[in-house]
Amino acid sequence: MRLNLSLIAIALIVSQQANAGVRTYAAGLENSQWALASDSRLECRLEHKVPHYGEVSFSSKANKLINLNFDLDMRLQPAKKTPVALRSVPPSWKPGLPTARIGKTTLYRQFEGRVDQQSAWVMLHELEKGMQPTLYYSDWNQRNDEVAVGLSAVNFRQQYYDFLSCVDNLLPYSFDDISYTVLNYQSNSDKLNKESQRKLEMIGEYLKLAPTIELVLVDAYSDSYGGRWHNEQLSIKRAQSIKDYLKEQGLDDKRIRTEGHGEKRHIATNETTIGRNTNRRVVIRMSR
Repeated sequence: MRLNLSLIAIALIVSQQANAGVRTYAAGLENSQWALASDSRLECRLEHKVPHYGEVSFSSKANKLINLNFDLDMRLQPAKKTPVALRSVPPSWKPGLPTARIGKTTLYRQFEGRVDQQSAWVMLHELEKGMQPTLYYSDWNQRNDEVAVGLSAVNFRQQYYDFLSCVDNLLPYSFDDISYTVLNYQSNSDKLNKESQRKLEMIGEYLKLAPTIELVLVDAYSDSYGGRWHNEQLSIKRAQSIKDYLKEQGLDDKRIRTEGHGEKRHIATNETTIGRNTNRRVVIRMSR
């Protein structure tokens, strides 16, 4: 009886293996295309279509640090949380080369797939070598079926080099770095100190590249020296000078709101030079 049960169990396993299969999605020699879809100082995006499956992209955005994202845009999003193995597979025209492990990731229910930054760089390097980075996971509806999504290295290299040139030219700061900025002024003047002038130039450079800013709020303040009326007028003048500068960078006048507060809302003592320098400020807040 035990022997018969063992034979039945083995038969079931063999049957399952026979019914199991791998569904492979990958572009071939005739339709593999890579495109630099975004090429600016704010974002670089390298895209590749996977026939009958979807699209993959590598992207990097303006930031203090070099960054890389890999996104898997699937026609059919995952039905449940699914582990994924990442491997570098030799293409059919390079027989004999070994398959190498890249790493692993997870697909989440009803979300597009993503890969961590380190694995994304490895995938790019493997593509440069002519290999085919491939994602393997079990089908969430048919447990015995495995899905393989391969990235073709055909027509990749030149687009990749263009992508790297784009990444090298990205702004070394992001919108978050400038969306809340405090500028400080020289005493009794509407001239910014050197550090604040550099910050304002960063804002101007960003605005030239991203005219989609919805609203900019400019609030100017003074220290308590010189008389209240004089300080109020000076803060209004400071706010207006910032507005004029932003308009010169192409920002619509209607998107800029200014207010001069004079001696109101001090954030430091006026009894010291450092405190007064801190109070002589303009706060710029941007939203998009």
